Amino acid sequence: MRHSVIHTMKKLVRLALVLGICLSLALLSARLTYSFQPSMQGSLSATTFFLQPTTTPQPQDVSEIGSTDGIVAMAGIIVLIVIVPILLRRKHWMRSAQQ
Repeated sequence: MRHSVIHTMKKLVRLALVLGICLSLALLSARLTYSFQPSMQGSLSATTFFLQPTTTPQPQDVSEIGSTDGIVAMAGIIVLIVIVPILLRRKHWMRSAQQ
């Protein structure tokens, strides 16, 4: 009986240590995150200097609506890669189960 009590206490102490370390790391991380001021929140004049007056051109859309032939073909190949070895092994398993 004494052995099981000691074993249970060791488990609880380990669990408390792990939870304490995790909680400490989480609180330390939160403290570090909220204690520093972001670098872009300085002055507004510094941020307006980096703005670019030109717009970024939009890429042309080359996809066709409803074109999923490539996706279906790739899915079929993946299914074959997975299913064929299983079916080949199944024959072997069936033979060894009958013997």
